[in-house]
This record gives sequence, C-alpha cells and structure tokens, in this order.
Amino acid sequence: MILTLFLALLLVPIGISAASYFLSSRASANWWAADRSSAGVLPPAATHPHAAVRIYAARTVRWRGIVAVHSWIVFKEQGAQRYSRYDYTAWGEPIRVNGFIADGRWFGQTPETVFSADGAHAAQLIPKIRAAIDAYKYRNLGDYRAWPGPNSNTFVAAIIAAVPEMNAVLPPTAIGKDFPYDGGWLGRTASGTGWRATLGGYAGITIGWLEGIELNILGAVLGIDIRRPAIKIPGIGRLGVSAAVT
Repeated sequence: MILTLFLALLLVPIGISAASYFLSSRASANWWAADRSSAGVLPPAATHPHAAVRIYAARTVRWRGIVAVHSWIVFKEQGAQRYSRYDYTAWGEPIRVNGFIADGRWFGQTPETVFSADGAHAAQLIPKIRAAIDAYKYRNLGDYRAWPGPNSNTFVAAIIAAVPEMNAVLPPTAIGKDFPYDGGWLGRTASGTGWRATLGGYAGITIGWLEGIELNILGAVLGIDIRRPAIKIPGIGRLGVSAAVT
C-alpha cells in the first residue's frame, strides 16, 4: 500500500499536468513562433534607476513543459539603461546573454518570479552573481543536457549556491536543479541551509531550512516545506504558500 501511494504521488500529478497540456492550445501551437514579448513583470530600466536582480521561471517548450520549467537570471546596476539577462540553453553558446527580452514570455509561457531584489541589496549581490557566472564550469559547447543536467536550472541553482545571500529556492519543477554542478554527490544545499545527496541528478534527497525536504526520483520531486507551508509534487509543482523571495 505504501508503494502504491508513493507511485500515485509521483504519477497522478504528472498525469493531471499532461492532461492540462494536451487539452490546451500549447499542444498544437508552433512553439518556435510563440509569443516571447515582455510579460510586463519587470519595470522598464529607464524608469527604474535602482539596481535590480530577478530570477524567473516559466514552463519550458513543447511536451517537456508538462513536468519542467526553464529558469533564468536578470540584473542591472544602478543607473544602467538596460537589464542583462542570462540563460543557459541547448543552442549556440550555452550561456546566452541578452538573447531574449529580460522578462519575456518563454515561448508563450508567462514567467513567475522566484527571486526579486532592488536597491542596495541588489547592488551587493550583482558582483557575486557576475563572478558565479564567470566561474560556471559547464560553459562549453556540448555541455548542455536537458536531463538530468546540466541545463538552465542547473545553471541558476549554481548561481544561487554561490550567492547564498539571495535565500532563493527554485521551484520543484526546475528539473536539473539537483544535478551536482559542483561535482560532489554530497554537499550543502544551494541556500547553504541544509544538505543534499544526489546520484548524478538521477535520484537524491535534499533537507534544508529553505528547501524543506525533497525526494528526487529521475528529476521528479516530492517534498514538503515547513517554513513556508506547502507540498511539492511532480508536474504541478508547489501547492501552498509561495516560496518567492522579494
């Protein structure tokens, strides 16, 4: 009975997410031609003189969006006239700079804010974020792997780990966040508030104050967050209090 319940917790949410996908226009839409315009969740740089940092996540393209999101990071220094956006993608140079509008829809999907900081706090974070991007080891052609990583979520998770002052946590649907970007199968969580063990991103467990308790099975995450009460289930994601940091 325990095994049946466990499998149901893994498979039923994915089935619900799959049904939602195939019953929507996403399944038949031309994903390459989908809307990538601004979602309007970020103030224009010209009218927002303060430093800013954002982490966004949106359902990824085609059927992979049933279970996964794509995440990216955006920032600008005080007085800058434009934002800098960093994605980690499967085409071209893996670290893609300003390839898309800072708060653009990800091929039709509106992004959710994972992390937000402005002013002095953002200004303190930006040099560390730049250093983390420069130090990211999986930056060469051929390094990208959609599953189990390193992918876009691995990239952002590594930045969060290098800048723990953000106190950010990626969504449970950010498949690839549990890939061992530091090469270690046992180590601290990205937030620095707990520990994680991973079998190359294929399976693992995470226990941390910010992350809660997460069990990763082939990238699908089951978990619970006590600090900001919520459950985490595959395909659907987080049900409960938002984990977004602002």
